Amino acid sequence: MRVLVTRPLHDAERTAQRLAALGHDAVIDPVLLIEPVAFDLPEDTAAVTITSANVFRAVPQPLLAPLFKQPLFAVGAHSAAAATAFGFQDTQAAGGDAYSLARLLIDKLSFGARVLYLAGAERAHDLAALVRSSGIEIETRVVYRAVPIERLQDKTLARLAAGEIDAVLHYSARSAGVFLRLVDEAGLREAASRARHICISNAVAEPLERAGFAPEAPPRPSEDALFSLLS
Repeated sequence: MRVLVTRPLHDAERTAQRLAALGHDAVIDPVLLIEPVAFDLPEDTAAVTITSANVFRAVPQPLLAPLFKQPLFAVGAHSAAAATAFGFQDTQAAGGDAYSLARLLIDKLSFGARVLYLAGAERAHDLAALVRSSGIEIETRVVYRAVPIERLQDKTLARLAAGEIDAVLHYSARSAGVFLRLVDEAGLREAASRARHICISNAVAEPLERAGFAPEAPPRPSEDALFSLLS
């Protein structure tokens, strides 16, 4: 199966390797580019939280070194592993979405704890609101932004037009929306809709559903579960 991977480059390369090991032909064409954003570290935080491993591609390691001994709560296993590789010594993973991350923070932290949230400029959920009833205070610092590309690669457009893309993988609602805009601008919405669109969660599938596509999503938000739909 020829599979289009639209996530940012570093993650797309990792996903492509996994696809190749499963016998699929991966086409990498990221629709978002990760750019760092300058920020300052607040004082007196009890823990760190993240919802994307992109933090560790945007922020120099020495800048976060003072936080390495603090507990870090990650949205899922992949971002937790990235945090450990970066230097954090105590990492815990939630179930793959903002709601499970909020539950993890509430379960593990005391009332009134201040948590540093290293975040992207665009966020699907308000983590601070999800934990507010527990008294946990979220200090958000935007450390990167994901910038949409202007156009899909010519070879990607040609393959979509020719029906040579069997499936497209989507990892965020924002990137799914960018993909839709790009195929619309290329006049290829109908051609693109003939491919399977496999999303990591139902929330990610929503922009595609609104556009009249028939996206698929696994019962739990993980890449392993997403891959299980490729057949």
